[in-house]
Amino acid sequence: MTFLARCEESNPVQISEISKKENISHKFLESILLTLKKAGLLGSKKGKGGGYYLRKHPTEIKMTEVIRVLEGPIAMVPCVSLNFYEKCDDCPDETLCSVHKLMVQVRDNTLDVFRNTTLADLA
Repeated sequence: MTFLARCEESNPVQISEISKKENISHKFLESILLTLKKAGLLGSKKGKGGGYYLRKHPTEIKMTEVIRVLEGPIAMVPCVSLNFYEKCDDCPDETLCSVHKLMVQVRDNTLDVFRNTTLADLA
């Protein structure tokens, strides 16, 4: 996505070009691009002059969106996840759990960084 954000023109870019210039396996890159397309972050065009492109301006793409699509939950443990919450099996009471409190702080600080970083910042 940073490669696409750095492209001066908004024309679609072929997988082979991204793969070569970013030194990423074509097959691996194709999988990532399809995942990002399904999530609505990328669009694609078939045929001559086709390829992948950003669906929004890089300044509008927050890293929270990208990380959640590619990596899943931002929280390190499921009991503090905002979007993928799951109660821990071995924890009788989250309100008394010192690890829970620490992980909430880690999650909140991580979210703060991702929410305040856009794709344009990385590009």
